[in-house]
Amino acid sequence: MTENNITNEQNAEQQAPVAEATAATATTNAPVATAHDDFDWSVDKRNVSSYSKEEKEKYDQTYDSTFKTIEENGLLTGIVVGLTKTDVVLNIGFKSDGLISLNEFRDMQNLKVGDEVEVLVVEKEDRDGNLHLSRKQARAQRAWERIVEVYKTGEVVTGTVTSKTKGGLIVDVHGMETFLPGSQIDVKPVTDYDQFVGKTMEFKVVKVNEAIRNAVVSHKALIESDIEQQRVDIISKLEKGQVLEGTIKNITDFGAFIDLGGLDGLLYITDISWGRISHPSEVLQMDQKINVVVLDFDDEKKRISLGYKQLTPHPWDTLPATITEGAKVKGKVVNIEDYGAFLEILPGVEGLVHVSEISWASTPINAKEFFKLGEEYEAVVVTLSKDERKMSLSIKQLTEDPWSTIETKFPLDSRHKGIVKNITPYGVFVELETGIGGMIHISDLSWIKRFNHPSEYTKVGNEIEVVILGIDKDNRKLSLGHKQIEEDPWNTFETIFPIGSIHEGTVVKKDEKGATVQLQYGLEAYAPARHLRTEDEKPIAVEDVKEFQIIEFDRNEKRILVSHTKVWEQVKADEKDAIIKEKRADAEKTRKTVKNIQSKVEKATLGDLGALAELREKLKQSEGGEEKKGE
Repeated sequence: MTENNITNEQNAEQQAPVAEATAATATTNAPVATAHDDFDWSVDKRNVSSYSKEEKEKYDQTYDSTFKTIEENGLLTGIVVGLTKTDVVLNIGFKSDGLISLNEFRDMQNLKVGDEVEVLVVEKEDRDGNLHLSRKQARAQRAWERIVEVYKTGEVVTGTVTSKTKGGLIVDVHGMETFLPGSQIDVKPVTDYDQFVGKTMEFKVVKVNEAIRNAVVSHKALIESDIEQQRVDIISKLEKGQVLEGTIKNITDFGAFIDLGGLDGLLYITDISWGRISHPSEVLQMDQKINVVVLDFDDEKKRISLGYKQLTPHPWDTLPATITEGAKVKGKVVNIEDYGAFLEILPGVEGLVHVSEISWASTPINAKEFFKLGEEYEAVVVTLSKDERKMSLSIKQLTEDPWSTIETKFPLDSRHKGIVKNITPYGVFVELETGIGGMIHISDLSWIKRFNHPSEYTKVGNEIEVVILGIDKDNRKLSLGHKQIEEDPWNTFETIFPIGSIHEGTVVKKDEKGATVQLQYGLEAYAPARHLRTEDEKPIAVEDVKEFQIIEFDRNEKRILVSHTKVWEQVKADEKDAIIKEKRADAEKTRKTVKNIQSKVEKATLGDLGALAELREKLKQSEGGEEKKGE
């Protein structure tokens, strides 16, 4: 307990008897009248009188009748009762006035005291106890109600474009911001949105979202509604073959859209020009006015197919008389296929150069490698049909057929040089001159080497010397040889590599079945796997040098088989035979020596035999005596 509290309690205890005494004195003197007996004790210090319950209810009812009943988020009208530098004071008939920022009255330049303004009650009493009003929210509420109403009725509204945003524009409609997508500005594509900012236009509300109070408007919908009536009128008068004037409103990869005055028609790229074009912009331009013909239309789908090239005659119908079979023409490559290329002689007039008409050579030609789009070629007209609108062309017929004099220029067994043009698994195609060529079979590349593929011997573009082995004039084919330039060395090889002979060789290649062995003079032989076994059982590897025995020599098939195993097996066999022969010789020599000795020794007599028997008995007895001593 603090000292102050102790002091207060002591003072209270000291004053208590005094208070009791005073009270007692008052009780004793009660009947005595004083001057303040006439004072109205119902009046408090603030000079306010107290009222009865009935009077209070009466006065409360009178007071409440002077105020309006308001609800939060409700709309009502207030009167401007005061203006400050920053706020507007509004009387809405509530127990207190409300303040609204002057910023919400920027559209009312001449605002004055006494003006009526519609506001929204945000809060009857905020955390500071003030009435919270908003004119901005009241305008937004009224604007939203109006927008929902016109959305349901389809009424046209007027709005002002206030700014540009991503994908479109912001439009102020009745004081509320709405969204105008870029695709809904006009029926034509719009790229510059800035040109519409600040403009006042008519719109149609096409979408509302009650949850987030968002609205989408469209100016295009109003234009389309006007155009729709025009479409109906135009389609009702359409006929196939009718010529109309239109304006190009859009160009795409597949064609162009033509505005026919409220109705769009499609002009496909194939109907723009009789000639081939890669894009409509090669012929047409945006906003260009052209005449088109109606090819077809659909009343239900409101689609119109238009033609532009149909307004001019087909080029095949006006083909110049100079273009006949056998005539020389020039054309540009407009299309390339596997089977040939199409040359455009005139716009809309094309001819086919088949791959067989490119060159006199029998070597296959790839049209996609030979031709290039846009290049010009001269050709001869081979066939021509105006009715079928077809033309075949030939490039090779611009020159004389070299096969007509093939026997004199390239006789049998003659030698020539050519260029390797193509290589296949079975041979090499060689061009001797333009239009003349033939094939060297893989077996005719070398006398002594065998190739798995001709590319192991030569490459495309290499020069190679050949001998003419055969001429097939009807099929335009030459049989060529390369190894025939030299004499066949197998006649000599047969004497150098007889069966059973042993030669040193290098293993150049191995497979599961055996190994390829290179012998002298570049000759290759083959050793089967069972003939590759070594004496020490170690495997033979590529590039190993070993001795091999010739076990087969086939001159006709140009084949040699060799064996390493037989080499060391033969050595062992020879060593064994030598040992056997040596033993036989030694045995024969011993036999002859014994025979000579025996012929010199005389035969033993009977007396000699008896003496020998006695001597043997004495020896046995002497051996028996020595054994007893040892025991």
